[in-house]
Amino acid sequence: MSLWWLPLLCLLASWVLTGLVRRYALARSLFDIPNARSSHTLPTPRGGGVAIVVTFLVTLPLLAAEGLASWPLVWALSGAGGAVALLGFLDDHAHVSPRWRLAGHFLCATWALFWLGGVPALNLFGIDVQLGWFGQALAVIALVWLLNLYNFMDGIDGIASIEAITVCLGGALLYHCVGQPDLIILPALLAASVSGFLLWNFPPAKIFMGDAGSGFLGIVLGVFSLQAAWVSPPLLWGWIILLGVFVTDATFTLAGRLLRGDRVFEAHRSHAYQHASRRYGSHRQVSLAVGLINLFWLLPIAMVVALGYLDAVLGLAVAYIPLLLLAKGFRAGAVE
Repeated sequence: MSLWWLPLLCLLASWVLTGLVRRYALARSLFDIPNARSSHTLPTPRGGGVAIVVTFLVTLPLLAAEGLASWPLVWALSGAGGAVALLGFLDDHAHVSPRWRLAGHFLCATWALFWLGGVPALNLFGIDVQLGWFGQALAVIALVWLLNLYNFMDGIDGIASIEAITVCLGGALLYHCVGQPDLIILPALLAASVSGFLLWNFPPAKIFMGDAGSGFLGIVLGVFSLQAAWVSPPLLWGWIILLGVFVTDATFTLAGRLLRGDRVFEAHRSHAYQHASRRYGSHRQVSLAVGLINLFWLLPIAMVVALGYLDAVLGLAVAYIPLLLLAKGFRAGAVE
């Protein structure tokens, strides 16, 4: 492949840009100040996820020009990802009403789905099911939920970065195993872009990702998942399985808070990973544990499903049930 050097360049560019963003944040006093709902104890610069956004989006036209990514996919990623990142950037600097932020998220998700061509038939228990307009609406809601849950899960040092890197590497391996090597480049470049940021964000973090970065990662990973569905329906389930830690923790926590009548957009410390980080007194251990779960539990199951050796719904249950029990064990959604 002629662009074999591009992931390394993305890693380096993201590392340099994150350093520049950190200097900017320090100069402008853009700090995340600890409060009763924070998982950190020291004021820390925020907004470093902008480096991930810029690094990844700049590569997309080059990939399209080389025939390694279709222009519709580039428009989906650039438009939806860029707009979500911009909303997050504005929210990081000046509070944006949750109502307007959510409306923007739905517009971005609709844009992405339009350029992807909608949602193909889903394979359920070996049967291809056309969901029509219901499926399109469900996909938009799923994209919005994924980008928001990624923001919710970005609460301790390194966890959102390690999740993105391991999920992308897992997705790239799935593409290799099913004979789609041309699709590897996009998740590889995103993993490289996040890796450059992680060099600054690894516990103890020198800069935080911010809403611009976390929302961007959430919707880009969602677009990757839907793109995979057009290649092979089992690949969609493979990506959903790979995202299991974040999906189960965030969903279980949200359900608990809704049942309790909490304001769901209000900051809190009731996710399973936050309870775990306090129990063990370490962000590093919890974030690395998420990466290990992704690589050694979720990836093998995703691979078996993607290769067609295990029914997708059954594979999802096998992958998610232990994660739900783990979330319950760490009191996801419970008041601290």
